[in-house]
Amino acid sequence: MVITDVKDKIRAVKDFPKPGIVFRDITTALKEPDTLKEMIDYLCGQFKEVKIDYIAGIESRGFIFGMPMAYKMNAGFVPIRKPNKLPAATLSQEYSLEYGTDKIEIHTDALKEGDNVLIVDDLLATGGTAEAACKLVKKTGANLVGIAFLIELEDLNGRAKFDNDLKVVSMLKY
Repeated sequence: MVITDVKDKIRAVKDFPKPGIVFRDITTALKEPDTLKEMIDYLCGQFKEVKIDYIAGIESRGFIFGMPMAYKMNAGFVPIRKPNKLPAATLSQEYSLEYGTDKIEIHTDALKEGDNVLIVDDLLATGGTAEAACKLVKKTGANLVGIAFLIELEDLNGRAKFDNDLKVVSMLKY
């Protein structure tokens, strides 16, 4: 299987969630075992030369890719969640939305100085959530070694939110 085959498995839903938007629906790819394996193998393969201690998955679809990647890379998994979802003490980071702000959180004891962390999410659009996740990881003192996405919407220029020296990988570009 090649990247174009994976791309063919992603359903395009026009005018969702609002008119003018083309939503890239990964559920059609996730239900195909070979396609799911190809996606996980590709993302892991991009970081095979880097020691990864933890995969930090951004809620919620970052969990879908982050858990099997952590397993395959012999790393731990750390969830980055929406507010008030984690039961112990947290660090939080706000980020801008089209109208207002939101925030994400991580447990204060999830990572420590010197840990090598790879952030994972399904989609890079404007980059706001992923940029906030990067700031959260850095607040813990851990080393941010990269960020991996299944899909990147290039026209939204989310990649510009990251430091030039940070390895940013996306399997599929639209």
